[in-house]
Amino acid sequence: MNIHEYQGKEILAKYGVRIQRGIVAESPESAVTAYKEIAKMTDSTFAVIKSQIHAGGRGKGQIVGMEQHGVQLVKSAEATKTAATNLLRNVLVTHQTGPEGKVVNKVLIAEDVYYPGDSEPKEFYISILLDRTKGCNVIMASTEGGMDIEEVAENTPELIFKEWIDPRVGLQGFQARKVANKLGLSGLANKEMVKFIFSLYKAYESSDAAMFEINPVLKTSDNKILAVDAKVDLDDNALYRHPELLALRDKAEEDPMEVEASESDLNYVKLDGNVGCMVNGAGLAMATMDIIKLYGGEPANFLDVGGSANAVTVEAGFRIILKDPNVKAIFVNIFGGIVRCDRVATGIVEAYKSIGEIPVPIVVRLQGTNAEEGAAIINESGLKVFSAVKLKEAAELIQKVLK
Repeated sequence: MNIHEYQGKEILAKYGVRIQRGIVAESPESAVTAYKEIAKMTDSTFAVIKSQIHAGGRGKGQIVGMEQHGVQLVKSAEATKTAATNLLRNVLVTHQTGPEGKVVNKVLIAEDVYYPGDSEPKEFYISILLDRTKGCNVIMASTEGGMDIEEVAENTPELIFKEWIDPRVGLQGFQARKVANKLGLSGLANKEMVKFIFSLYKAYESSDAAMFEINPVLKTSDNKILAVDAKVDLDDNALYRHPELLALRDKAEEDPMEVEASESDLNYVKLDGNVGCMVNGAGLAMATMDIIKLYGGEPANFLDVGGSANAVTVEAGFRIILKDPNVKAIFVNIFGGIVRCDRVATGIVEAYKSIGEIPVPIVVRLQGTNAEEGAAIINESGLKVFSAVKLKEAAELIQKVLK
């Protein structure tokens, strides 16, 4: 589960990570109030207004139809109000949102941390995530903070280094010092970075996160180390242990159909094709999409109804798939292991009748326990549903009904 920057920073602060302080606003008026509070707090007229969407590249991103970027330095209450008016309720397009962009519903008014001092500010990149190949967490760090890490990895991979954490002993002092040293820090800045890394790792582990990415981590002109940004991905499978984190979910940032699917305990991801897919099991779903593509079709979604498909889940799946206007046919591919194929077939027929007339043809392929009985139920239903036995046969039938 992704969360906003300001929410990620709240988690970081809870575990002792120094952050760029800020106040969230949802209207131009509240943005001005936030600006005045930040100005009073920092004794400075400089602040930063940052759009809050679940996507990176906000600084370079642009509001549709305007020259307004997603992140802007402001120096007055009037400038804050103008920027907030341009951002709020408008669509911000970044390299991560795609051309459709995302609507900005909140902005963060943050303190200016690039103030002058005894030394130049310096930006770094630090993230913590699970390395599945090694079965342990890894700290990734780079001196090239503020840039897209993918770009750094492609052009200058030698500037990214990794430190793996043995899960049996956890993060050790020498490892945190090693990261700080590799970032070229010395003196007070080095000590501050070591503290930062320990606190960041504690926040990552304690919140059962899938990833913490801080880009940039800033060394200020007076050698403080703080998180200027925070991209946090929480592990969905661990949220039952963290109801306070689950409450941070912003459904407005998610695809409405994916939200509806999750509420029905379905795993759904929208794609750009014309063949709706309903399958039980993630592996079978991937194979189904592959064969649709192989035979000239384009999958419109990934939809896994799980191992206990029944009339209720099938009906929910149909309703979600049919909300996509690009869908011209539906491919239901079920392997009857835990669930019997005849029960699935009965569920399909009941769901079809409950929904009413379904405007697109449906191809059903049943394999496994009671597959023949299931196919008979489909064939004798009198509905606009076609059955197949082999996967190849079903894919060919999909192409036939699309013509």
